[in-house]
Parts: sequence; C-alpha cells; structure tokens
Amino acid sequence: MHIAKIITTLVCLSFSHAGSAQVGANANAINPNLAKKGELTALPGVTTAIADKIIKARPISSNLQIDKIIGDNLSGKDKATLLAKLFLPINLNTVSDEELGLVPGISRKMKHEFEEYRPYTSIKQFQREIGKYVDDKEVARFEQYVFVPMDLNSASSDAFRSIPGMSRKMVHEFEEYRPYTSMQQFRREIGKYVDDKEVSRLERYVFIK
Repeated sequence: MHIAKIITTLVCLSFSHAGSAQVGANANAINPNLAKKGELTALPGVTTAIADKIIKARPISSNLQIDKIIGDNLSGKDKATLLAKLFLPINLNTVSDEELGLVPGISRKMKHEFEEYRPYTSIKQFQREIGKYVDDKEVARFEQYVFVPMDLNSASSDAFRSIPGMSRKMVHEFEEYRPYTSMQQFRREIGKYVDDKEVSRLERYVFIK
C-alpha cells in the first residue's frame, strides 16, 4: 500500500513537471540554433553550403530566415519536407502570420485558431484550445514547433529547463538574479556566463512583466 502511494506520487509529480514546460516537447524537429553541422547535413536536402549558411546566421530569430536560406536551393515539396525536420520554436503570442504559415502541415483554419486564443499563458492552454479541433496526436505534433514566453521573475525551474539547450547551471543563473527589473539587467547578468549570441538566443524565450 505504501509503495503504491509512492508510485502514484511520483507519477503525479512527473506530469506536474511536464505540464509546467513552456516550450513544446520536440519529438522530430531539430533546432537550427543548436544543431551540429553533421546533424544539419544529415537532413534531406541540406548541403554543406546550406549548413554553413545556417551556422553563420546564428542566432536565428525567425523561420523566415531559414526559409530564405533554403529557398535558394530547395522549393515546393522538398522545402516543406525539410522544414518539418528543421524548425525554430515560434512564440505563440507574437509570431507573424507569414511565419505561422511555415508551421508544417498547418491549414488556413488552424492558423486562425492558433491566433484566436492569444495571448497564451502556458503550453497547457495551447493543448486545451487546439485540442478542440484536432486529436491529441496532432496537438503533440504542433506543440513541438511552438513556445509560450515565460516571465523571468515567476517562471518555474521546469519552465526554464524546457528552453532548448538550457543547462541546469544556466537555470540556476536565471533564478539567481531575481527580481529582474529590465531586459538590460538580464543581458548583463547572463552575459557573465555566455557570449552575446547565446544571450540573444535565450532572450527570445523570456520577458519581464
């Protein structure tokens, strides 16, 4: 009986932690800001030249940049196939209509639904609202391409850990300097540990109320 309670508690904690993530679980797409050159060239249609252009453009802030880079070499179905595997998580609250249209497999109706429920406060809300129109499998597929920005002063450790490429040490540093009063302060403090490009990459996932 005691063991059963422990197992139940652990399961509940597991779901609680997963639910506090603010960046969608990435099952298939790799992040263009984090992928190694070999990972990029292993993708369909990515030549060494394309991989070099992507790496040089970092930190990439929009999938429109990726679209432009690969658009010089790929088109139509080949480009769509690649974008399904190489995608930068989009900010659900600020993404442009044009960039939203690059989400693999998104329809005009679903674009409307993504925008309809702004502002999003959590991935859980996204799951709930989009789940009104598609099944759980399709919600999970869409989820890997999106994120909801998190408040630097109130986000949980689990939320910070969901940021792509986030280390345990960096989660500690994010929390160490609370309360933040400005993004300039964030850049200054986190800039003690990583270079300007990495600060810029991390910055797109956070805000200050």
